[in-house]
Amino acid sequence: MPATITSASVFGFECKTIHIEVDISAGLPGMSIVGLGDTSVQESKERIRSAIKNSGAEYPRKRKTVNLAPADLRKYGPSFDLPIALGLLHQSKQLPENALANTAVIGELALSGEVRSVQGALPLVAYLIQEGYRKIIIPHSNAHEVTILPGADIFPTTNLAELVAHLRGELLIKPVTYIKRRPVLQSAPASPWRLEDIQGHAEAKRVLTIAAAGGHNVLLSGPPGTGKTVLAQALQSILPPLTLQESIETTKVYSIAGKLPAGEQLITAPPFRGIHHTASTVSLIGGGSIPRPGEISLAHNGVLFLDELLEFRRGTLDALRQPLEEGTVHLSRAAGNVTFPANFMLIAATNPCVCGFAGDPVRACICTPSQLQTYHKKLSGPLLDRIDLHVQVPRLPLHELRSEGSLGITSKEVRNEIMRARKVQAKRFRHRPFVTNAKMHGTEINTYCALDNASQHLLKAAFAASHYSGRAYHRILKVARTIADLNNKANISQEHLAEAIRYRAGKIANSAMDA
Repeated sequence: MPATITSASVFGFECKTIHIEVDISAGLPGMSIVGLGDTSVQESKERIRSAIKNSGAEYPRKRKTVNLAPADLRKYGPSFDLPIALGLLHQSKQLPENALANTAVIGELALSGEVRSVQGALPLVAYLIQEGYRKIIIPHSNAHEVTILPGADIFPTTNLAELVAHLRGELLIKPVTYIKRRPVLQSAPASPWRLEDIQGHAEAKRVLTIAAAGGHNVLLSGPPGTGKTVLAQALQSILPPLTLQESIETTKVYSIAGKLPAGEQLITAPPFRGIHHTASTVSLIGGGSIPRPGEISLAHNGVLFLDELLEFRRGTLDALRQPLEEGTVHLSRAAGNVTFPANFMLIAATNPCVCGFAGDPVRACICTPSQLQTYHKKLSGPLLDRIDLHVQVPRLPLHELRSEGSLGITSKEVRNEIMRARKVQAKRFRHRPFVTNAKMHGTEINTYCALDNASQHLLKAAFAASHYSGRAYHRILKVARTIADLNNKANISQEHLAEAIRYRAGKIANSAMDA
């Protein structure tokens, strides 16, 4: 009977069980691997042969056939090296009969027999535990990722020789110690700037506070050097911590992408991904022949910052429209369809024109009308409509830049205010799959964004003047709901709605919509 070893593989953000069947029979020495394995799977033959020999075990000198089931599912990556090697040793009677009962295995092998790390260890192990496996063998270098997962004995191994001795009962590998986490992780995000480090710009700071409290998208517009990038970076200092569930989701994305920092058990601070304007659509959205998460997925539960927004290619920007609406990105490739999470806040910064000085009271704009039209057309109306808050960041006079007086409220104070507003939202949406006002849909908007008569008249006048879309209507209400939460008010008042409407329209917004 062939030996069967259980493993798993990541496909997009989902995992699939892979059964590795190994058969040794009489015939010319050689190994065949079937089951739609990619090049890295086919090349595992040489890694496995050298690893077994260099680990002191005997490499079978017979005909070897390896089947990766299900056979119609394409397999990627070197994570099947270790289970295939164990299957060969088991089938050649070099391991006890029940050594791998109810056990799943993942790991890449070096020629020396060292077990190397694999991408996606956290989601793979979580999936295998969910599938009922109570013993899981992983590379030692991936052990830090899985300490938060209860329900199984997870054995980290550094090399094949050590693992074989453990399976024979000659050596004991201690399982990973489970570390229970609190429901909310209180660590503060790292940030190069704080609000108190920035002179002036009270309105922009207010907008960032609203955005962080409700998860809203922001567009900062102003001449070069006025502090747009610094303000965006300071946003990190006021973001609330990730919940445990958000932290696990974010860590899974980084694990799949192979970007989890060495020794990092859990990503506890909201990610902040700053993207250069030369980024390709694939790098931003994700994809490739083997679909991998893009920057919008790496910003999941955090912030995607696009500096010099109108220097990006229009097609690249328009690819953000569906993820901004749905919080996920769907990729269709020849290898199959995959879905990655992409629930992020978009913070964008741009100059108002090509030269950067349109509307500047100090320097005159030298752009031609055709240059302005081409520049603004890069930002389509549908994408602009998905940005909730628009704010101008004007040039500050010298006396404000050199001021040594009080700089106003601190990041710590603002962050506490935001966390209080988030607690209100968490209670409000405790039976929903989201936790911020920005993610409300029709039913929730009707329930939690009711307006009094005065507010309804104000909104009607605003629509008559600005001809907002239906999407803008809902986004204005959601921003007003966040402002009310920050003010600790149960109902939206005319004051809250007026502020939300004021931030809806900006100079860059009107210019782009007219272009």
